[in-house]
Amino acid sequence: MSVVRPLLIAVLCTALSGCGGMRESRLNPFNWFKKSEPRETIVLPSEQTDPRPLVEAVLTMSVEPMPGGAIVRATGLTPTQGWWSAELVALPLNENGVLVYEFRLLPPITKTDVNTPRSREVEVAIYISDFKLDGVREIVVQGSGNARVSRR
Repeated sequence: MSVVRPLLIAVLCTALSGCGGMRESRLNPFNWFKKSEPRETIVLPSEQTDPRPLVEAVLTMSVEPMPGGAIVRATGLTPTQGWWSAELVALPLNENGVLVYEFRLLPPITKTDVNTPRSREVEVAIYISDFKLDGVREIVVQGSGNARVSRR
């Protein structure tokens, strides 16, 4: 009994030290997508069926791993306050594994103030299942003036 306990502790310590390599592994969900970065070229849609205009500028974009998939979050800047019905609208996955989301929203019904940039920010998110993420190499969120991309 006295020999088993130190041997068990030694085996557990050796096994735990091997887990440090998992941090850099592609099996770790936190490594699936990197931080977003600006994209110079904007992917243009083939046909516009949504009547809502694109957001003026995409300020931030992140892909957060969740059980069974990931959540794509984006923050956009509108020209005035009061924009509503914001949504990330998916375009078909292209052959290079690029999944493009258009950041669309409706303008205010009545005239609204311009005010501070922070008061004109709109946040939106969408859940993507692991099944849909299977062939995806990068995710793009685009507005009318810019786009942001996150790559695997």
